[in-house]
Amino acid sequence: MTDPRFTGGVSLGTGIGLRVPHYRHILSEKPAVGWFEIISENYMVDGGRPLEVLDRILEQYRVVQHGVGMYPGNAGGLDFDHLRRLKRLIRRTNTPWISDHLCWGSVDGSMSHDLLPIPFTFESARKTAENLRIAQDFLEIPLAVENVSSYAEFHDDEMTEWEFLAEVVEAADVGILLDVNNIYVSSFNHGFDPMDYVNFVQPERVAQIHIAGHSKYERFIVDTHDHAVIDPVWHLYARAIERCGPVATLLEWDARIPSFEEVWTEAKKSEQWRGSVGNPEAGDHVAA
Repeated sequence: MTDPRFTGGVSLGTGIGLRVPHYRHILSEKPAVGWFEIISENYMVDGGRPLEVLDRILEQYRVVQHGVGMYPGNAGGLDFDHLRRLKRLIRRTNTPWISDHLCWGSVDGSMSHDLLPIPFTFESARKTAENLRIAQDFLEIPLAVENVSSYAEFHDDEMTEWEFLAEVVEAADVGILLDVNNIYVSSFNHGFDPMDYVNFVQPERVAQIHIAGHSKYERFIVDTHDHAVIDPVWHLYARAIERCGPVATLLEWDARIPSFEEVWTEAKKSEQWRGSVGNPEAGDHVAA
């Protein structure tokens, strides 16, 4: 497959999610953001303000699509009506690649509207990879799959999550959207070393990285995207960059969204952490 990490041989650098509270600021102030990520399903509509704003954004910025409704882990296969609408949006945005989550979420047409975990078995890896191959061929664009945050494990698991991810992407020949915050969340909830995960991932498959904040409770962590990125997640990010190179990085902030300036300032910390790679002392001085 075409390497989805670069467009025209140039890394996209740092971006943030395009969110409604920031529409007015972006359109009026035209901030110097590298790129915006959109949730595909928010714009898979026939008209209205979302598409009007999106078209204005597209006049000035690169936009990359990120989905939440493909559900490649569904045992019953893919929703081709969803894929057809997704393909229309792809043609509108000219996104260099698309991404979605390594999860399942619907049964017999009933949607959970959630990112449900897949059992880490060879059979589920085979079926998920088959769905991803079909989706990538149908959409005619490079596809990357994101590791999700996890709050439950299956007794029938036959491998670790990172082994499962590797099994799927190799069989499907797709990229990885590596979410280092999700790795940290799952590692806390399930008691594994998050650095083992980052060190196992195939660096040539990583098309994009997500960073985000989360909420910590007494017994578990929830991937809420409503806080700044914490220092341990930044260190996972630095290791991922060390292994994968300066791939496109996206800060997610989806709840209790602060001002555009605060979100963009947090996102730009990734540039400092990228600069700290190879200089361990540099990262110690980056506020997180």
